[in-house]
Amino acid sequence: MRKWFKDGNPWIWMTGGAVALSLVMVYAVVWMTAAQGLVHWWPKPVAETTFTERDGKNIRLIGEVRKREEVSVIRLRESGYTLDTQDKFTHRYLIKQGNRDITGIDFKWYPGPLLGEFTYPQNLIAVERREWGHLYGHLKAVKENGTVVAEGEAAWPALQERLARSNALFKEILRIEKKDIGKVNYAMERLRLKERKLALQNKLSAADSTEFAQQREQLAGEFSVLQERIEKLRGEIARDSLVAEVMEGQQVDVPLAKIADAIMPNDMSVLQKTSHYLTKFVEFIFDDPREANTEGGIFPAIFGTVLMVLLMAVMVTPLGIMAAIYMREYAKPGPLIRIIRISVNNLAGVPSIVYGVFGLGFFVYFLGHNIDQLFYAESLPAPVFGSPGILWASLTLAILTLPVVIVATEEGLSRVPSTIREGSLALGATKAETLWRTVLPIASPAMMTGLILAVARAAGEVAPLMLVGVVKLAPSLPLDGNFPFLHLERKFMHLGFHIYDVGFQSPNVEAARPLVYATALLLVIIIVVLNLFAIRLRNRMRERMKGLEGV
Repeated sequence: MRKWFKDGNPWIWMTGGAVALSLVMVYAVVWMTAAQGLVHWWPKPVAETTFTERDGKNIRLIGEVRKREEVSVIRLRESGYTLDTQDKFTHRYLIKQGNRDITGIDFKWYPGPLLGEFTYPQNLIAVERREWGHLYGHLKAVKENGTVVAEGEAAWPALQERLARSNALFKEILRIEKKDIGKVNYAMERLRLKERKLALQNKLSAADSTEFAQQREQLAGEFSVLQERIEKLRGEIARDSLVAEVMEGQQVDVPLAKIADAIMPNDMSVLQKTSHYLTKFVEFIFDDPREANTEGGIFPAIFGTVLMVLLMAVMVTPLGIMAAIYMREYAKPGPLIRIIRISVNNLAGVPSIVYGVFGLGFFVYFLGHNIDQLFYAESLPAPVFGSPGILWASLTLAILTLPVVIVATEEGLSRVPSTIREGSLALGATKAETLWRTVLPIASPAMMTGLILAVARAAGEVAPLMLVGVVKLAPSLPLDGNFPFLHLERKFMHLGFHIYDVGFQSPNVEAARPLVYATALLLVIIIVVLNLFAIRLRNRMRERMKGLEGV
């Protein structure tokens, strides 16, 4: 046994076990996140039952049974429920009853003894609305301009046909509002700023004013045409509606313009549910959010996260590499360099929120304000770069991850054998040529390692971004079809902040919980994809440099 300990075998087994345990924990977290998030879009059966209220009246309940848990009977009695049971414990059910505009809440707990038998009629419909959440009930009729055109069994096919038409019109309206009208509004604003700039410089002539007026009139005409088109489409989309019987026998009339989707989950086959699931998952990836980010998609957050990370990588890589090259190849060893290295190492441990405060104070209030004063005076007092935006967020994260790139690059440069430098210099190459053509290619895998670590950290940061550019809902993307195409001054959405907002700021906690897991899983996937791309690039560089490293 003593010899076994002296050989170091226990430590090998201990470190191997620690690695295995770490992998198990990582995979468990990913599996739990996927299990909680990916089931969100699978059509769930809609149940119908009765509930005995405190006054003894029986009401009808319709909704999805989400949870069942054991609860103390005493606790239920203290809440005002009358339970005729001698048991100490019973069960209660969390039912997603929807119809928030009628009941006031989406989810509610109901004591099991006061509920009747759960039934699952095939004609129950689940309606996904663009506002007020889901609606559950029995489809009674479909109307056109207030007149019933289909009822009974014929109502469902008529609803599907008219809902497809309504959604097509809704997408057309949305496209005109976001792209066509957005383009006209952007052109009008640029025209206004151009005119004001000339006025501030005292260069605005009468001919210029006339030209600006003509351009403004032309843009106003385009806007009027688009507005008339939208009004016509809104009149067409408001034509149809459905009549549904919800809880307590109440009938409601819902315009199809406010409905995103409608299904009969109890009457769907596995193939139909799978198709519906894939459709909703694609919508989650590519659509805009709605209902306080608890419905719809998260494409703006995905786009903002990826764009911010790419901008950060473009900024931090040259800065970190140049700093490491100077400290390793050019600076003379001494107290100053030692102090700089200590400072770089200490910066790696500074809390990220401190970088956010620095970015807000220096980049936004100082640098951005002066940029506005020098180059965007016509926009004042409305700030351009003097307010948080994706540029300042990327710069802030570049400074936050700069120590990682510097340290990794320095380590790579230190591993390059001195004989390679001496051989290059002996052949007549200058120090700059030796560095550029020999040393840096060999150290490039280490540089990529620093970039990988920087991307992994920056993609998940949230605290500094809350101060320098990220918002709950961005009206437009930082990249669009309007010149100059990349708008670095705009605010943006981020997956990390989206998780925080939906998880902790949402008024509808139960509805938001699955989206928190789904968004977290997507953020992990994006980070993994970015890292795999960088790792692949690093490995290719390493393979190309193998022959040179052996010289």
